[in-house]
Amino acid sequence: MNRKTLQCGSVKECRYYLLRWLHAVAFNSAAKTHCIAIKTEAFSDIYTANKLLTAYARCNAVQNACQLFDEMPLRDTVSWNSMITAYVDSEDYAKSLKLLKSMKRSGILCDQYTFGSILKGVAYSNFSSIGRQLHSIIVKTGLNSNVFSSSALVDMYAKCGQVQDAGKVFECMVERNVVTWNAMIGGHAQAGDSGAAFWLLNCMERDQVGVDEATFASLLTLLDDPNCLKLTSQVHGKIVKHGLASKTIVCNAIITAYSYCGSIESSEKVFHNMGNNRDLVTWNSMLAAYVQQNCGLHAIELFIKMNQLGIKQDTYTYTSAISACFEPQQQRQGKALHGLVAKTGLELAISVSNALIAMYLKTDKCMTDAIRLFNFMDVKDSVSWNSILTGFSQNSLSEEALQFFSWMRSASIVINQYSLSAVFQSCSDMAILQLGQQVHTLATKLGFEQNDFVASSMIFMYSKCGVVDDARKLFNESNKNVSISWNSIIFGYAQYGQGTTALHLFSQMLDSGVKPDHITFVGIISACSHVGLIEEGLHFLNSMESLHGVLPRVEHYACAVDLLGRAGCLDDAKALIESMPYEPDAMVWKSLLGACRIHGNIELASYAAKYLETLDPQEHSTYLILSDLYARSGRWNERAMAKRVMRNKGLRKVPGWSWIEVNNKVHSFNAEDQSHPQVKDIYETLGELMLEIERWGYVTFDDSNSDEEGYCG
Repeated sequence: MNRKTLQCGSVKECRYYLLRWLHAVAFNSAAKTHCIAIKTEAFSDIYTANKLLTAYARCNAVQNACQLFDEMPLRDTVSWNSMITAYVDSEDYAKSLKLLKSMKRSGILCDQYTFGSILKGVAYSNFSSIGRQLHSIIVKTGLNSNVFSSSALVDMYAKCGQVQDAGKVFECMVERNVVTWNAMIGGHAQAGDSGAAFWLLNCMERDQVGVDEATFASLLTLLDDPNCLKLTSQVHGKIVKHGLASKTIVCNAIITAYSYCGSIESSEKVFHNMGNNRDLVTWNSMLAAYVQQNCGLHAIELFIKMNQLGIKQDTYTYTSAISACFEPQQQRQGKALHGLVAKTGLELAISVSNALIAMYLKTDKCMTDAIRLFNFMDVKDSVSWNSILTGFSQNSLSEEALQFFSWMRSASIVINQYSLSAVFQSCSDMAILQLGQQVHTLATKLGFEQNDFVASSMIFMYSKCGVVDDARKLFNESNKNVSISWNSIIFGYAQYGQGTTALHLFSQMLDSGVKPDHITFVGIISACSHVGLIEEGLHFLNSMESLHGVLPRVEHYACAVDLLGRAGCLDDAKALIESMPYEPDAMVWKSLLGACRIHGNIELASYAAKYLETLDPQEHSTYLILSDLYARSGRWNERAMAKRVMRNKGLRKVPGWSWIEVNNKVHSFNAEDQSHPQVKDIYETLGELMLEIERWGYVTFDDSNSDEEGYCG
């Protein structure tokens, strides 16, 4: 490395090259010293040999250290400790344990440094059973009174999730240092026990134990909810009070904590005040903070700035940047990032490829690109498989989803709650009860029946298949402390036409102390729509924020428009759209257009269609509904114009499909279908049903005079 390299690169690049250079210098220095020691026969001196061994270990030259260790004529405890530490630092925990056994067989006494290193490896590898054995040896050798060994034990138990055992060791310690306290705080933080973690902090301050950056880094991981914003500010104040505000590791944790608490402005302030103390983790933390708060544009701008400053990026950087491109308007940036990923060779990283798959599924809903990426991956994890499976399910490719799930089963891929939820969704869409019951059996066998997401998916599946009693039975057996179970059963009754029951369940939900979310109100307003409860539905919409703290979204207004439209209150529906605090999307205008078709309001339908032509110009149903309305009112010129626009845009009618499962066989139909072997009986029964509907006073539409037969509105 020459002076020119240092001058032309960024500060981060200089540090990176400097670190590599120092490692190279350290290795070359150790190798030269090794040669001199052999030449002068100083190699036989155990002190010199141990120094060489430690030097090789520090510059990560494990193979050289191992060769030197094997050639040493004499070894003492320091020699064995140096070699064990080398294996642990290189994350070869199995060899470190094997070397410990050899050390004991050789009759070499283990000391606190031996157990300190080996317990570090046990903690990272989560070998708690081996840790207990080592604990016994420590007690047997009398090292349990040593603060170094005891601290290592506390840290091992805490990182292995055995917080109670860590506490027992902690209580028995005569002397404790900041490392011991931090290990206990870190263990409780890892277990999510914020009360115990902050109580320990108070004890540290009371006993005047000097806190450090590791103390607060652990505590800040617990502050991940908007309700914790005030506490986060208080912890930040303590950090400043203890003079740790300039420590990079603490600042990185503060950035993340503030973002999870919903204060992206505070995260930005900490980030900008860090100045030259930023490292790659800092930039990644700020990137992740923007993604967490749905500030995709800011995340992309930060990523570009990193490139401009020449900051070396890693898989975490790209994963966050790609996750910032999940909105359709960021599709171009997402594809540009894919090109950059391919250029840097990071496409082989599983996390990056998974992020790209998710991006393609969410931006343009393009299964082709997602599957191409999936097939390109040499190594796939459960996230890769479940992303594709969920993509099929969410894009209404239910048959493909079920085939893919079958492939996963034959490939012995581990099935988890995400896999099962996606399959239940596909069974719901296709109303395949028998297959859904089989997957239910599989979920029970795998122990996921009580999982909140799986249980809610099963409730919804049984509801969609018309077996509401089984759905209610599952709901009664599910966890009622979360909203998703309530949402599924409320949706089930709403879609089954039992809106009153859905509203009664909503009251029970509130009485149970479960807070409704935005999905709950979609179900409730839909339930009101299905049974014509206009005043109740509008009351729920208007009281969402004031009574329940849930901000109404576009989908809630779409449901309310549908509510008013079904009841024939088309002017009120239009007024509601005009009063929305958001720009109405295609879903809102489709709700109004569908209501206009039901009630034959051509003028308002044309008004809604103009907006739909702009928002969703490739949606064929807009022109079909207009064509149908014009035909029913005899306005043939307008009908011909609507059809001409369709032809000019290259749009074609997509026939409606329906299917039913009888005796474990799926029968599918499209509009005006003549292919089924029992077609004569089917149409005779359909005719009888239409006559019965008219006898009860309901209006049926005759589209026989239109060449748009089979349109399903």
